[in-house]
Amino acid sequence: MDLANRQVLARALAVVVTVLGGVALAAQSRVNGQLGAHIHDGLFAALISFTVGLLILVVVVAVSAGSRAGLPKVIAAVREHRLRPWQVLGGAAGAFFVTSQGITVAALGVAMFTVAAVCGQVVSGLLVDRAGLGPGGARPITPTRAFGAVLAVTAVTVAVSDKFDSPSRLWLSLIPALGGFGLAWAQAVNGRVRVVAGSVSVASLVNFGVGTLGLALACVIDALARGLPTALPSDAILYVGGALGVLGVSASVFAVRYVGVLMVSLGMISGQVAGAVLFDLTGPGIETATLVGAVVTLAAAGVASIPSGRPLKGSRT
Repeated sequence: MDLANRQVLARALAVVVTVLGGVALAAQSRVNGQLGAHIHDGLFAALISFTVGLLILVVVVAVSAGSRAGLPKVIAAVREHRLRPWQVLGGAAGAFFVTSQGITVAALGVAMFTVAAVCGQVVSGLLVDRAGLGPGGARPITPTRAFGAVLAVTAVTVAVSDKFDSPSRLWLSLIPALGGFGLAWAQAVNGRVRVVAGSVSVASLVNFGVGTLGLALACVIDALARGLPTALPSDAILYVGGALGVLGVSASVFAVRYVGVLMVSLGMISGQVAGAVLFDLTGPGIETATLVGAVVTLAAAGVASIPSGRPLKGSRT
């Protein structure tokens, strides 16, 4: 197999991995939501999820000689300024996104939150790729990439259109939009950590370590303001969110080098919408709008992956 065919195969594999990672994140949201409902505190539920994921990655890195060698490489890269300190803080964006759910979902509704977050994520994906912050270098804003981003936002809006509330404080949508914007940036910098470490698990470990620390600080503030959550449930299935999160983050860390931040974002969004459809099929039924939105989201990812001619005016790098 020649180099060109290997590159095409690697890109195709990366897209499939991101979609599967998105399905894992959809399952994680469902599990963490149930955990949060049991303890009546979504922020502490997120901390539990991150902590479980962190422990899993600590074990994975500890038992792998290759992974153990990767962590000193990251530390050395930061000391030698081959990695900037802010490039190892991708987990903070994940912690902020999870925190934004607890702050705004009750006021905005899940539908508005989702649309705002997706808007932030795809816009950031375009800009982060253009700036070359990811490990794959700069990718200009071409017509197909821009159209795919717009199509993805439209598709998600359609998918959740039957669930829109009528919130009176729409300005709050800026918070999940900023959270989505940060997620795309995190995918880029986590990818750079992976290149330096030579290990997906080490890059994921750094992400979960930073995110867990951020959430722990937020939970301290939350506990001082509202008190500790209720007793933890005994159902073990409610604690698998951390493992699902590891799969989702690892998928993005692996794929971003090959397809860029925008395609990772679109693949993850496609997987999350597809996962929502699968969950709905096991429940009372699925809305037509949700099914249409899922199909169009997958189409958006396909459109954005099509090579096109010149970059849009003003998008050269």
